[in-house]
Amino acid sequence: MSKHIDVLLLLALPASGKSEARRYLASLSPEECQEQFGIGHTVQLDDFPYVHIMRRVSDELTARGHAGLFFISPALPFRNPVDWLTLIELINEDYTDLVNGHKPAPESAALWVFDRIDAARVRAGGEAAIGALPAELKREIAGPIEDEARKLLDDKVAEVPDSLEGKTVVIEFARGCADGQNYPFPHPFGYQASLAQLSGEILAKSSILYIWVTPEESRRKNAARTDPDDPGSILHHGVPLAVMYGDYGVCDMSYLLETSGKPDAVKVERDGKTYFLPVGRFDNRVDKTSFIREEPSHWSAEDVAALQEGMREAFDQLAHGSAGQ
Repeated sequence: MSKHIDVLLLLALPASGKSEARRYLASLSPEECQEQFGIGHTVQLDDFPYVHIMRRVSDELTARGHAGLFFISPALPFRNPVDWLTLIELINEDYTDLVNGHKPAPESAALWVFDRIDAARVRAGGEAAIGALPAELKREIAGPIEDEARKLLDDKVAEVPDSLEGKTVVIEFARGCADGQNYPFPHPFGYQASLAQLSGEILAKSSILYIWVTPEESRRKNAARTDPDDPGSILHHGVPLAVMYGDYGVCDMSYLLETSGKPDAVKVERDGKTYFLPVGRFDNRVDKTSFIREEPSHWSAEDVAALQEGMREAFDQLAHGSAGQ
């Protein structure tokens, strides 16, 4: 590729290897990124930290005898599926901040993220939830969440570069639907809904790296990576089993590829415009990524070579799809 990819959507079922692939890409020099995969040095966005904060809000409320706003319990899926789109609206806002070099510096990180979640939820077609709480209760639950919200804010600000020139923005999220669900998925489940919620600014520049594993392998790897002492970790968080079956039991990426009308691309419609996003599929059904969770000094040359080969095949497919757009 002569020109690098501006935005790379890194998509897959949970525990498929998205975050590990992201970590590997971040470990490369700008020259290695361009030479091996046709991407710039990576700037990274992820919706999982917002899911974690939403779970923490629900946990703090239920601990005080109130109903969880976003989750009925820590083991169950979203109370309202609109929050799949709330997460995309938060990603849209994070991307805009990257483009504009905006680095928010609120006094309270918890209250800042509460307000952002509410505003994103309204843009997604839902209603503000945290702001509807009594003011005293909202402040009370903000206290124990402040440190985690501050980490989210610090991580977000740390990703804002002086310029996006020569960079590739990597955006990670997982979507799916209940085990046994037929295609197309009901709105707002699956990639079909979430991709269409992305801003036109993102869609116009996006390619997709899809990491392919079976739902069964996704569940196995999810159990293997789970560290109950580190629930907010990108690399070590676990998705509850009911969520794995209820929200990630099946994926619609293959369906979107088969019905797009263009090879190696998915069709996305937003605001009266049609976008065809090139897709490269990295076959990780035989695990090539879990070793990345170890410290780089422990990575074997054989494991790195297998990962590079698999990713290069996906990026070659992606380059072919891009050429046809």
